[in-house]
Amino acid sequence: MIYFDNSATTKPYKEVLDSFMTVSSEYFGNPSSLHGLGGQAEKLLSQAREQVAKLLEVKPSEIYFTSGGTEGNNLAIKGAASVNRNRGRHLITSSVEHPSVRAAMEQLEQEGFEITYLPVDKTGRISAADVEKAIRKETILISIMQVNNEVGTVQPIEEVGNILKEYPAILFHVDAIQGIGKVPLSLTENRVDFCSISGHKFHGLKGTGALFIREGARLAPLFSGGSQERKMRSGTENVAGAVALAKALRITMSKSNSGTAKMMKIQSMLRTGLNGIEGIKINTPIENAAPHILNFSLKGMKSEVFIHALEQREIFVSTTSACSSKKKTPSKTLLEMGVPESSAESAVRISLSFDNTEAEAGTVIEAIEKTVNQLRKVMN
Repeated sequence: MIYFDNSATTKPYKEVLDSFMTVSSEYFGNPSSLHGLGGQAEKLLSQAREQVAKLLEVKPSEIYFTSGGTEGNNLAIKGAASVNRNRGRHLITSSVEHPSVRAAMEQLEQEGFEITYLPVDKTGRISAADVEKAIRKETILISIMQVNNEVGTVQPIEEVGNILKEYPAILFHVDAIQGIGKVPLSLTENRVDFCSISGHKFHGLKGTGALFIREGARLAPLFSGGSQERKMRSGTENVAGAVALAKALRITMSKSNSGTAKMMKIQSMLRTGLNGIEGIKINTPIENAAPHILNFSLKGMKSEVFIHALEQREIFVSTTSACSSKKKTPSKTLLEMGVPESSAESAVRISLSFDNTEAEAGTVIEAIEKTVNQLRKVMN
């Protein structure tokens, strides 16, 4: 089996699974309980928070554990809008955000907020100048993803952060879910107020994540209940999940430099191979692109048919975002980039991990060429 769908989810590290099982079976107490078992769980939770904070180069008090990217994005966006609604009701985002951001913005629109959706160029990138032009007196939040989950375009987070240094009242949320461990991001230097990460994107477990909330930045919680996560996220804490998240992030960060270089080499190899196959057009840009994502279109071919044909060869890739791949609609990101609808409907995404190899890439290129030729014969 060759697994090239790592942007959808990654295989958990064995060490992550082991840590989850150990904590779940031996330190299963409720961290809020007063007895010793509860105290042990609370200590593990604190240690996990400290580890994540150290790896992200922020304070432990700025890390809040969540159930993943969707919750983190919703908490940052809706929480910021709620607590600042009397100061202003204008938010800025891009036209190519993940559904968890887009849907949160659309919900706020129904509640009377106004959203500016910034356009992207043919590479899928916004302009920092457009961000500044869109800012108004009533702007309260800007939310921009670090790495596009469909085509891998890296957005100008540093440039936007520099602009916002002149606008201290505007909050800045970054969805770093696809970039963590693969594309560097300094939360402090780039003036980020909120940042979402999701464990299963870097070999952690599904249902685990974290939200960075800069000290002094305020959010209204989404959940009502107890006072867990400093009243920001009520509900009994997933201690084993938090420990597993910290473990996955530590391993990923330790492999980041060598792993990223390896993925860049494999991505280049794939790009060269795909360029040599008739009818394939690569949508991922060469510049300002993450090392692990490569998106391409198949002329005159349905991507779903191609995906299943590759699966028969035990090669797993995907169409668009895993969150919207079953809707069978053209990629919104590609349409926003100016890609024709027919090409957007035939898009395929390859996404790598540190564990993929050049040998796998060679096999995949060969399989893609054979599959394309076979499907064309059937179609003709």
